[in-house]
Amino acid sequence: MKQHIISPEANQDLEVIMDYFTARNIDAGEHFVDEFNKKCRYLANFPNMGRSYAHIKDYLRGLPLDGYIILYRVADNGIEILRVVSGYRDLESLFAESGDD
Repeated sequence: MKQHIISPEANQDLEVIMDYFTARNIDAGEHFVDEFNKKCRYLANFPNMGRSYAHIKDYLRGLPLDGYIILYRVADNGIEILRVVSGYRDLESLFAESGDD
Protein backbone atom coordinates (compact mmCIF):
# COMPACT_ATOMS: atom_id res chain seq x y z
CA MET A 1 0.00 0.00 0.00
CA LYS A 2 1.24 3.48 -0.89
CA GLN A 3 1.64 5.99 1.90
CA HIS A 4 1.35 9.71 2.43
CA ILE A 5 3.84 11.79 4.38
CA ILE A 6 2.87 15.14 5.89
CA SER A 7 5.62 17.76 5.87
CA PRO A 8 6.24 19.92 8.96
CA GLU A 9 4.83 22.93 7.05
CA ALA A 10 1.65 21.06 6.17
CA ASN A 11 1.35 19.90 9.78
CA GLN A 12 1.52 23.55 10.91
CA ASP A 13 -1.11 24.47 8.30
CA LEU A 14 -3.40 21.75 9.65
CA GLU A 15 -2.92 22.98 13.23
CA VAL A 16 -3.98 26.49 12.20
CA ILE A 17 -7.00 25.12 10.32
CA MET A 18 -8.00 22.99 13.31
CA ASP A 19 -7.67 25.99 15.66
CA TYR A 20 -10.02 27.88 13.34
CA PHE A 21 -12.58 25.06 13.36
CA THR A 22 -12.25 24.51 17.11
CA ALA A 23 -13.17 28.13 17.73
CA ARG A 24 -16.13 28.04 15.34
CA ASN A 25 -17.55 24.60 14.61
CA ILE A 26 -16.14 21.35 15.97
CA ASP A 27 -18.37 19.18 13.76
CA ALA A 28 -17.13 20.94 10.64
CA GLY A 29 -13.56 20.45 11.89
CA GLU A 30 -14.11 16.73 12.37
CA HIS A 31 -15.62 16.51 8.89
CA PHE A 32 -12.60 18.34 7.44
CA VAL A 33 -10.16 15.94 9.15
CA ASP A 34 -12.11 12.90 7.93
CA GLU A 35 -12.20 14.20 4.36
CA PHE A 36 -8.53 15.21 4.48
CA ASN A 37 -7.53 11.70 5.57
CA LYS A 38 -9.69 10.10 2.85
CA LYS A 39 -8.23 12.33 0.15
CA CYS A 40 -4.68 11.65 1.31
CA ARG A 41 -5.21 7.89 1.17
CA TYR A 42 -6.80 8.18 -2.25
CA LEU A 43 -4.03 10.45 -3.54
CA ALA A 44 -1.38 8.03 -2.33
CA ASN A 45 -2.89 5.36 -4.57
CA PHE A 46 -3.77 7.68 -7.48
CA PRO A 47 -1.17 10.46 -7.21
CA ASN A 48 -1.71 12.09 -10.60
CA MET A 49 -5.41 12.76 -10.14
CA GLY A 50 -4.80 16.22 -8.70
CA ARG A 51 -4.25 19.36 -10.72
CA SER A 52 -0.73 20.19 -11.85
CA TYR A 53 0.79 23.42 -10.53
CA ALA A 54 3.93 23.02 -12.66
CA HIS A 55 3.87 26.75 -13.41
CA ILE A 56 4.86 27.28 -9.76
CA LYS A 57 7.09 24.22 -9.15
CA ASP A 58 7.54 21.43 -11.67
CA TYR A 59 6.65 18.73 -9.11
CA LEU A 60 3.67 20.50 -7.48
CA ARG A 61 0.15 19.08 -7.62
CA GLY A 62 -2.99 20.01 -5.71
CA LEU A 63 -6.45 18.83 -4.84
CA PRO A 64 -9.27 21.02 -3.44
CA LEU A 65 -10.91 20.33 -0.08
CA ASP A 66 -13.61 22.60 1.37
CA GLY A 67 -12.04 25.89 0.24
CA TYR A 68 -8.49 24.70 0.88
CA ILE A 69 -5.96 23.12 -1.45
CA ILE A 70 -3.93 20.07 -0.48
CA LEU A 71 -0.59 20.70 -2.18
CA TYR A 72 1.60 17.67 -2.66
CA ARG A 73 4.32 16.02 -4.69
CA VAL A 74 4.52 12.48 -5.96
CA ALA A 75 7.14 10.34 -4.20
CA ASP A 76 8.45 6.84 -4.94
CA ASN A 77 6.31 5.24 -2.24
CA GLY A 78 3.23 7.51 -2.44
CA ILE A 79 2.90 11.25 -1.91
CA GLU A 80 4.26 14.00 0.32
CA ILE A 81 1.76 16.61 1.49
CA LEU A 82 3.67 19.89 1.30
CA ARG A 83 1.04 22.44 2.37
CA VAL A 84 -2.68 22.74 3.11
CA VAL A 85 -3.72 26.31 2.36
CA SER A 86 -6.71 28.46 1.56
CA GLY A 87 -7.68 28.45 -2.09
CA TYR A 88 -7.49 32.25 -1.94
CA ARG A 89 -3.81 32.23 -1.02
CA ASP A 90 -1.19 33.41 -3.51
CA LEU A 91 0.48 30.07 -4.17
CA GLU A 92 3.29 31.50 -6.27
CA SER A 93 4.51 33.73 -3.44
CA LEU A 94 4.04 30.88 -0.95
CA PHE A 95 6.45 28.66 -2.85
CA ALA A 96 8.78 31.51 -3.84
CA GLU A 97 9.48 31.95 -0.10
CA SER A 98 10.34 28.29 0.41
CA GLY A 99 13.61 26.74 -0.66
CA ASP A 100 11.72 23.46 -1.22
CA ASP A 101 12.90 21.86 -4.47
